[in-house]
Amino acid sequence: MLASTSRNLAGGIAGAVALACHLLAWLLYVPVRDNEVVRAVFEWVPSLGLTVSLRLDGFAWLFALLVSGIGVLVVLYARYYMSAEDPVPRFFAFFQAFMGAMLGIVVSGNLILLVVFWELTSVTSFLLIGYWHHNQAARDGARMSLTVTAIGGLGLLAGVMVIGHIVGSYDLDRVLASGDLIRAHPLYVPALLLVLLGALTKSAQFPFHFWLPNAMAAPTPVSAYLHSATMVKAGVFLMARLWPVLSGTPEWFMIVGLAGMASLVFGAYLAMFQQDLKGLLAYSTISHLGLITLLLSLGSPLGLVAAIFHMMNHATFKASLFMAAGIIDHETGTRDLRKLSGLFRFMPITGTLVMVASAAMAGVPLLNGFLSKEMFFAEAVATHADSWLDRVAPYAAVLASALAVTYSMRLIHSIFLGAPPESFPREPHEPPFFMRLPVTLLVFACLVVGIVPGLTIGPYLHIAITSVLGAATPEYSLAVWHGFTVPLVMSLIALVGGALLYLAIGNYLERSEGAFLLRRFQAQRMFEQVMVTVSWRWARFIETNLGTRRLQPQLRLLVFVAFAAALLSLFGSDIGLAPVQLAGTDWVFTGMWAVGVTCAIAAAHQAKFHRLAALALLGGTGLITCMTFVWLSAPDLAVTQLVVEIVTTVLILLGLRWLPKRSQALTEPLGAMARVRRLRDLAMAIAAGVGMTVIAYAVMTRPAPETIADFFLEKAYSEGGGRNVVNVILVDFRGFDTLGEITVLGIVALTVFALLRRFRPAPDSVERPEQQRIQRAYDEAQPDRQPGATAADYLFVPSVIMQWMFPVIIMFSAYLFLRGHDSPGGGFAAGVAMAAGFILQYMAAGTIWVEDRLRILPVTWIGGGLLVALSTGIGAWVFGKPFLTSYAQYVDLPLIGKIPLATAALFDLGVLTLVVGATVLMLIALAHQSVRRLRAARSEEQS
Repeated sequence: MLASTSRNLAGGIAGAVALACHLLAWLLYVPVRDNEVVRAVFEWVPSLGLTVSLRLDGFAWLFALLVSGIGVLVVLYARYYMSAEDPVPRFFAFFQAFMGAMLGIVVSGNLILLVVFWELTSVTSFLLIGYWHHNQAARDGARMSLTVTAIGGLGLLAGVMVIGHIVGSYDLDRVLASGDLIRAHPLYVPALLLVLLGALTKSAQFPFHFWLPNAMAAPTPVSAYLHSATMVKAGVFLMARLWPVLSGTPEWFMIVGLAGMASLVFGAYLAMFQQDLKGLLAYSTISHLGLITLLLSLGSPLGLVAAIFHMMNHATFKASLFMAAGIIDHETGTRDLRKLSGLFRFMPITGTLVMVASAAMAGVPLLNGFLSKEMFFAEAVATHADSWLDRVAPYAAVLASALAVTYSMRLIHSIFLGAPPESFPREPHEPPFFMRLPVTLLVFACLVVGIVPGLTIGPYLHIAITSVLGAATPEYSLAVWHGFTVPLVMSLIALVGGALLYLAIGNYLERSEGAFLLRRFQAQRMFEQVMVTVSWRWARFIETNLGTRRLQPQLRLLVFVAFAAALLSLFGSDIGLAPVQLAGTDWVFTGMWAVGVTCAIAAAHQAKFHRLAALALLGGTGLITCMTFVWLSAPDLAVTQLVVEIVTTVLILLGLRWLPKRSQALTEPLGAMARVRRLRDLAMAIAAGVGMTVIAYAVMTRPAPETIADFFLEKAYSEGGGRNVVNVILVDFRGFDTLGEITVLGIVALTVFALLRRFRPAPDSVERPEQQRIQRAYDEAQPDRQPGATAADYLFVPSVIMQWMFPVIIMFSAYLFLRGHDSPGGGFAAGVAMAAGFILQYMAAGTIWVEDRLRILPVTWIGGGLLVALSTGIGAWVFGKPFLTSYAQYVDLPLIGKIPLATAALFDLGVLTLVVGATVLMLIALAHQSVRRLRAARSEEQS
């Protein structure tokens, strides 16, 4: 990890990665120009039809160029915008993850994979919007954006599942070829609604538009990237991508058209009244995305052409305007339009760039925004459906365009024209050259595309359009002049009307505190009310009626629900209980289990009175279970059970002392209600135990069905390279399950550590044990010694033995690991055994002594283990095999001979490393409580 002050290095790495992605996209220009689809398919879970399928056609290629190209410019801009006091490496790490997630959406060839990247954009944008987490507005905006877009993402996932059910595949090529099948299916409308829920929330379209203006609390580089090429573009990209499949129906036209028209008009209207420069640009983004959405709703190929063209144009002028807004804020100290005036004399170059970009946003001729707006007007006046929405579209288009002219004029006039104020928060001046360079390049693109579109954007736009429409690609023209046409008249009306409107109400807009007639209609307020209702009222109701601070009622409810669910599933079914036969019973085994059951019952009884005794008795039950595995010829399970039993018992023992004190009422005679509760708990325990016994007996006594055991026995050595079938199953045949399990284990360890790190035990939380009272006198006699009693202070010989055991246990762990593929052992058992060695060191010498002498980095162990396991799985892709496919081979080594080697051993090494890290991390979290407790007690005694 880079230091927080490594702004140049972090920016250089981020810029190099973005530039490499951009150049890689250009290297694929020739195949996409020739209408080829570049594919890369990696098997993930072939049996479930899940693949990592990357697919690059002309449309995806153009978006990849846009995402990576603007990403390079934003990184350069952010290098100068971000303060040296900010942890800039963290910002660029989030930024790179965000760009990677967006590129993943663009090139996904599988709908499930697209949804995964879709949700990653929500998570990474949450991190970027809330980057300045000390700011309340940033936290609120990040929470709002994540809530809205994540809900939409769940809807998209459900919609994708429905589409996959209809088509029979999630492969994008098959889905795009099944448009008629999907539109004719009875589930078309549910699929459409769910997909549009994801698309409209991501693109901030009405009625989900409110989250986008609140995301303006993010750093300006984030806003520039999010509004131009990534987050909000993902929704319209998805609608354009699935346009051949979902469009052309009345449902598509009405839903998408209404959302787009409302966003187009209301977004432009609300933009006029904003006093924050970034707020004005945010609402204008909603309006322009509404324009794109409305074009996509028409079901016309020319509408799709105009929509894709405007996606590109909007990205260039909106990214330049946001970066210019950041420059103004950076150099003047404010972005309040009421405090900015006459800046042109201080920042003439920046002012010129902003004027050109604002003119492109307003649709002024000879700029790129004018061309796509002309296409929009042409499609608005064309008849697509005999409905009121189609008839209203031309008027809404002119009105929204006129409002766009108004807020664009306000942006220019309020900031750069007129007399400057008496003083600015900062003395304004031009920014550094390289901070202004991205804005200059983007504005230059607006100019050249607007003047010579056929030579600049034309060939690339054609590649994108033909990849979506194929043979249905219509004839269209990017010429600047088409004669005196109806769209040109509409443009002139919008330009003149918008200018006159600003002249009429410009002064009112400067003084206005909000949009007239919409001050009370605030979607943000509605969202907050919903959140309060859900998180406060409903949650409080559930907590009041179902929640409790005591563990017993929660366990009682859990057991009751599980018992009721099992009973319901068995009701009316014949579970086939065979008669009990005692012939052939092994009475030694029965007696052993009688001891185990007795220990379990005694542990349950003592748990109410003596926790330590209950833990010891529970350990006896665990040992009986371990012996059972040995008895039934399952030594691998026995080894795992034994080491897990040891480590968990010690960890629970270390945590027992932080539980609350026993109530005095436990030693008093039980009242009537207490006896009723005891009998109720006993009845539930007996019912659950008898139920599990009956189910287990029914399963074990029924005729054995055909199993897959023979398959594993036959294939474990020939294909997995190991004689230990259990271990081969875990790290080879079912390696994906094991990967998920160790991931969960790592998450649990991190969660436990995070919770206990914030826990500060009070000095009187538990009574000081006898050993620590002895240690207290010892510490007072040696004031220079670190506080803390260890086993060495009162059990000298056992403590020395425990310390000597450390290298022995490490060797034993290595032995278990190396033999695990052919004999009982393996990575999990070896990892738990190694963790036991660390536990002994903590118990023998104490936390401070151990951590002064051993460099323990459990989080690194967890991350490294997961990385090794993942790398082993991904390595199979290099050889064209499915994820986590292992390879086994004998290798002939000099002086040693042939030895078996399997790539599954590397996966097992990752399991070992993660298990050690997770276990030791929880141990450290518990051990540090004792250090804090003793230091707190000593501070109180000294005071």
